Amino acid sequence: MPIKHAALKQIRKDVARAHRNQSVRSELRTLTKRFLSLVSTQKLNEAGQLMHAVAKKLDRAASSNVIHRNTAARTKSRLMRRLSRTNRVSPA
Repeated sequence: MPIKHAALKQIRKDVARAHRNQSVRSELRTLTKRFLSLVSTQKLNEAGQLMHAVAKKLDRAASSNVIHRNTAARTKSRLMRRLSRTNRVSPA
């Protein structure tokens, strides 16, 4: 256990940041699952709107170093590809 006051404060800061980062990651997972369920049920208009929100959240999480920027880019790419494939396959 650290003795110095600054070390104790740093531990408190680390715990607070970890909680904040965990909530951001949880929200990203929730939005991604909601997006995938909309795509699988062929609700493409709603999925397109939600994709915009998911991309924004991913970019914000990457800019604050909650997730790596390449992880955000890869996730956005995969989700967009899933949406575009569904658009091509679906009868319109």
